Amino acid sequence: MGMSSFLKSISPSAVKGSFGEKKVSFSLKWALDSNYHLFNDVLLPTEKGTTQVDHILVSIYGVFVIETKNMTGWIFGSKNQKTWTQVIYKKKFSFSNPLKQNHLHLLTLMKLLNLDENQMHSLIVFVGDCVFKTQMPLNVTYGRQASRFVKSHNNQVISHEKVSKIIKTINGNRLEKTLKNRIKHIDQFK
Repeated sequence: MGMSSFLKSISPSAVKGSFGEKKVSFSLKWALDSNYHLFNDVLLPTEKGTTQVDHILVSIYGVFVIETKNMTGWIFGSKNQKTWTQVIYKKKFSFSNPLKQNHLHLLTLMKLLNLDENQMHSLIVFVGDCVFKTQMPLNVTYGRQASRFVKSHNNQVISHEKVSKIIKTINGNRLEKTLKNRIKHIDQFK
């Protein structure tokens, strides 16, 4: 993929998604104290290529793997559906179930960080003018409520020493935000 192809792949929805990620990042930084270490837009190698994680929040209360969705309209979905639906002015659009998408991120990080399932938390955060029209699981929320979900996990499950190791491991394994790495990441979906 050349530079012009890469620039064409940057759709308005990608820009909108990036804006949503920045809103969530700001909200979390504002609401949480220094006991939480936030990573944004993390590109990690996997066995099959790369995976991009919107946010990773590391604390003694666990590692929170956060997927951001910046959407408008009505949102329909359930935990086990393959796709969810967005309705805007009577037009329906399907999108991948973000819980399933984030589960892959969770598995990658569990393996990389050598953590158990009880030390990991998946969180989907919707920003934008959207309304859930079906009952969502507790870990699917609106932007400002993300910190409430994080703070609801208040039992220590990771030692302070392990938190330091996790931060070093993420920093040591994340790929640089270079154009070449972004192109490789996008190419694997074609």
